[in-house]
Amino acid sequence: MMWNCLLWLGLLVLFLVAEGASVALVSVWFAAGSLVALIAALLGGPLWLQILLFVAVSVGLLAMLRPFVRKYLRPRISRTNVDAVVGTQGFVTEAIDNVAASGQVKLGAMPWTARSTSGDPIPTGTRIRVDRVEGVKVYVSPAEEPAVIQ
Repeated sequence: MMWNCLLWLGLLVLFLVAEGASVALVSVWFAAGSLVALIAALLGGPLWLQILLFVAVSVGLLAMLRPFVRKYLRPRISRTNVDAVVGTQGFVTEAIDNVAASGQVKLGAMPWTARSTSGDPIPTGTRIRVDRVEGVKVYVSPAEEPAVIQ
Protein backbone atom coordinates (compact mmCIF):
# COMPACT_ATOMS: atom_id res chain seq x y z
CA MET A 1 0.00 0.00 0.00
CA MET A 2 2.89 2.34 0.67
CA TRP A 3 4.14 2.10 -2.91
CA ASN A 4 0.66 3.18 -4.14
CA CYS A 5 0.89 6.36 -2.09
CA LEU A 6 4.39 7.06 -3.39
CA LEU A 7 3.24 6.44 -6.96
CA TRP A 8 0.33 8.91 -6.71
CA LEU A 9 2.46 11.44 -4.83
CA GLY A 10 5.15 11.17 -7.52
CA LEU A 11 2.59 11.63 -10.28
CA LEU A 12 1.04 14.59 -8.45
CA VAL A 13 4.42 16.31 -8.20
CA LEU A 14 5.25 15.46 -11.83
CA PHE A 15 1.97 16.90 -13.13
CA LEU A 16 2.33 20.05 -11.00
CA VAL A 17 5.90 20.62 -12.24
CA ALA A 18 4.73 20.12 -15.83
CA GLU A 19 1.90 22.60 -15.25
CA GLY A 20 4.30 25.11 -13.74
CA ALA A 21 6.54 24.82 -16.79
CA SER A 22 3.69 25.60 -19.18
CA VAL A 23 0.97 28.22 -19.29
CA ALA A 24 -1.58 26.22 -21.24
CA LEU A 25 -3.40 24.34 -18.44
CA VAL A 26 -2.21 21.03 -19.79
CA SER A 27 -1.72 18.81 -16.75
CA VAL A 28 -3.57 20.46 -13.87
CA TRP A 29 -6.48 18.08 -14.54
CA PHE A 30 -4.23 15.07 -14.06
CA ALA A 31 -2.72 16.57 -10.91
CA ALA A 32 -6.23 16.78 -9.44
CA GLY A 33 -6.86 13.15 -10.44
CA SER A 34 -3.57 12.12 -8.81
CA LEU A 35 -4.55 13.94 -5.61
CA VAL A 36 -7.89 12.12 -5.41
CA ALA A 37 -6.16 8.78 -6.10
CA LEU A 38 -3.56 9.58 -3.41
CA ILE A 39 -6.33 10.26 -0.89
CA ALA A 40 -7.98 6.95 -1.85
CA ALA A 41 -4.63 5.16 -1.38
CA LEU A 42 -4.11 6.76 2.03
CA LEU A 43 -7.58 5.62 3.08
CA GLY A 44 -6.74 2.05 2.04
CA GLY A 45 -8.75 1.83 -1.17
CA PRO A 46 -7.88 -0.94 -3.63
CA LEU A 47 -5.67 -0.18 -6.63
CA TRP A 48 -8.51 -0.58 -9.12
CA LEU A 49 -10.50 2.10 -7.26
CA GLN A 50 -7.50 4.44 -7.20
CA ILE A 51 -7.02 4.07 -10.96
CA LEU A 52 -10.75 4.49 -11.59
CA LEU A 53 -10.84 7.67 -9.48
CA PHE A 54 -7.73 9.04 -11.20
CA VAL A 55 -9.21 8.49 -14.67
CA ALA A 56 -12.71 9.69 -13.74
CA VAL A 57 -11.56 12.89 -12.01
CA SER A 58 -8.93 13.73 -14.66
CA VAL A 59 -11.20 13.15 -17.65
CA GLY A 60 -14.20 14.72 -15.91
CA LEU A 61 -12.36 17.93 -15.02
CA LEU A 62 -10.76 18.09 -18.45
CA ALA A 63 -14.12 17.69 -20.19
CA MET A 64 -16.02 20.11 -17.95
CA LEU A 65 -13.54 22.89 -17.21
CA ARG A 66 -11.16 23.15 -20.16
CA PRO A 67 -13.76 24.67 -22.54
CA PHE A 68 -14.70 27.20 -19.84
CA VAL A 69 -11.06 28.11 -19.19
CA ARG A 70 -10.28 28.43 -22.90
CA LYS A 71 -13.30 30.69 -23.47
CA TYR A 72 -13.18 32.97 -20.44
CA LEU A 73 -9.66 32.90 -19.04
CA ARG A 74 -7.57 32.89 -22.21
CA PRO A 75 -5.76 36.19 -22.73
CA ARG A 76 -7.45 38.38 -25.31
CA ILE A 77 -5.41 39.16 -28.40
CA SER A 78 -5.53 42.82 -29.25
CA ARG A 79 -3.99 44.64 -32.14
CA THR A 80 -0.90 46.59 -31.20
CA ASN A 81 1.70 48.77 -32.85
CA VAL A 82 1.52 48.64 -36.64
CA ASP A 83 -1.55 46.37 -36.76
CA ALA A 84 -3.56 49.05 -34.96
CA VAL A 85 -2.91 51.51 -37.81
CA VAL A 86 -4.90 49.49 -40.38
CA GLY A 87 -8.38 50.97 -40.76
CA THR A 88 -7.53 54.34 -39.19
CA GLN A 89 -8.10 57.60 -41.01
CA GLY A 90 -5.84 60.57 -41.58
CA PHE A 91 -5.08 63.06 -44.30
CA VAL A 92 -2.52 63.53 -47.04
CA THR A 93 0.23 66.04 -46.20
CA GLU A 94 2.28 65.45 -49.37
CA ALA A 95 0.58 64.39 -52.61
CA ILE A 96 0.74 60.63 -53.14
CA ASP A 97 2.14 59.50 -56.47
CA ASN A 98 3.24 55.87 -56.74
CA VAL A 99 5.08 56.46 -60.02
CA ALA A 100 7.22 59.23 -58.49
CA ALA A 101 7.51 57.22 -55.25
CA SER A 102 6.35 60.18 -53.18
CA GLY A 103 3.64 60.80 -50.66
CA GLN A 104 3.09 61.31 -47.00
CA VAL A 105 0.07 61.12 -44.69
CA LYS A 106 -0.55 62.10 -41.12
CA LEU A 107 -2.23 59.53 -38.88
CA GLY A 108 -2.94 61.05 -35.50
CA ALA A 109 0.27 62.87 -34.66
CA MET A 110 2.54 60.60 -36.71
CA PRO A 111 3.66 61.21 -40.29
CA TRP A 112 3.92 58.10 -42.49
CA THR A 113 5.32 57.50 -45.95
CA ALA A 114 2.33 56.55 -48.07
CA ARG A 115 1.41 54.94 -51.35
CA SER A 116 -1.96 54.64 -53.05
CA THR A 117 -3.54 51.19 -52.86
CA SER A 118 -5.16 51.61 -56.29
CA GLY A 119 -2.12 53.30 -57.85
CA ASP A 120 -4.09 56.50 -58.58
CA PRO A 121 -2.55 59.79 -57.38
CA ILE A 122 -4.12 61.30 -54.24
CA PRO A 123 -3.83 65.09 -53.79
CA THR A 124 -2.76 66.93 -50.62
CA GLY A 125 -5.55 67.46 -48.11
CA THR A 126 -7.53 64.36 -49.07
CA ARG A 127 -8.91 62.35 -46.16
CA ILE A 128 -7.63 58.77 -46.40
CA ARG A 129 -8.14 55.35 -44.82
CA VAL A 130 -5.23 52.95 -44.22
CA ASP A 131 -5.73 49.66 -46.08
CA ARG A 132 -2.49 47.89 -45.15
CA VAL A 133 1.03 48.43 -43.86
CA GLU A 134 4.15 47.11 -45.57
CA GLY A 135 7.37 47.89 -43.76
CA VAL A 136 7.37 51.61 -43.01
CA LYS A 137 4.83 52.52 -45.70
CA VAL A 138 1.08 52.67 -45.41
CA TYR A 139 -1.09 51.89 -48.40
CA VAL A 140 -4.14 54.14 -48.39
CA SER A 141 -7.29 54.92 -50.31
CA PRO A 142 -9.46 58.04 -50.17
CA ALA A 143 -12.10 58.04 -47.42
CA GLU A 144 -15.70 58.86 -48.21
CA GLU A 145 -15.92 62.17 -46.36
CA PRO A 146 -13.74 65.20 -47.24
CA ALA A 147 -10.97 66.21 -44.86
CA VAL A 148 -11.20 69.26 -42.68
CA ILE A 149 -7.74 70.80 -42.34
CA GLN A 150 -7.30 73.18 -39.44
